[in-house]
Amino acid sequence: MRSDPPPPPDRSETGQSGAPELELGWRAREVEQELPELRLVVAQTRVGRPGSVLAGSPSGIEGRLHELSNRFRGARAVAVRREPVPAAYRVFFRHIGLDPDVVRTPIEEAALERMLHGGFLSGGLLEDILLIALVDTGVPVWALDSEAVDGPLGIRSSSEGEPLGRSSGAPLLPTGRLVVADASTALAVLFGELAPGHEVSAGTSGLTLFAIQVSGVPSLYVEEALWTCRAALEGP
Repeated sequence: MRSDPPPPPDRSETGQSGAPELELGWRAREVEQELPELRLVVAQTRVGRPGSVLAGSPSGIEGRLHELSNRFRGARAVAVRREPVPAAYRVFFRHIGLDPDVVRTPIEEAALERMLHGGFLSGGLLEDILLIALVDTGVPVWALDSEAVDGPLGIRSSSEGEPLGRSSGAPLLPTGRLVVADASTALAVLFGELAPGHEVSAGTSGLTLFAIQVSGVPSLYVEEALWTCRAALEGP
């Protein structure tokens, strides 16, 4: 049986360094006890650019991807797992029962894609922005449609047969899977898939961004990843 989420956090609550408008998500009691250094950091934003957030990236964003591709060549890609932030996520994966050599951490997956394709390929504005933040900081960021989120986000364990999301064909979760959830529903598997129907769509104007902070990852890196995404989405 899953634990009920604690009361919503104060909306003025911020990350450890006091960055404004970043919120710490709630954690179920068993998560606090078993993974005391696990944090969910959330930012709300609105799209300030014309057109769909899933449309092609402007030249400035594509240029940034090209620049990162040049910086992130073979030697760096191979050695990235030994850098402090990627290494911290590898340790956390093992701690929750994931083999990072089988289920790759987000930054290692990005490094592999870069080597396979000879560069970071553009996948559209939102995907490119999330990728830039990941490569710059090592911290992965995910995005949900704010209209599909019911209350503050937090981390808890799933219950047996619980649906991932509120759509009619939502996949069912096994018991004990760590998930990012709102007040009533699991919206994402931790470091995994987002719930169908809750992802950002072509018509999305408000986004809920979230990042996962684990032991060994400085708050500054998490905040920088989220602010990178916000600035790029809200910018001209």
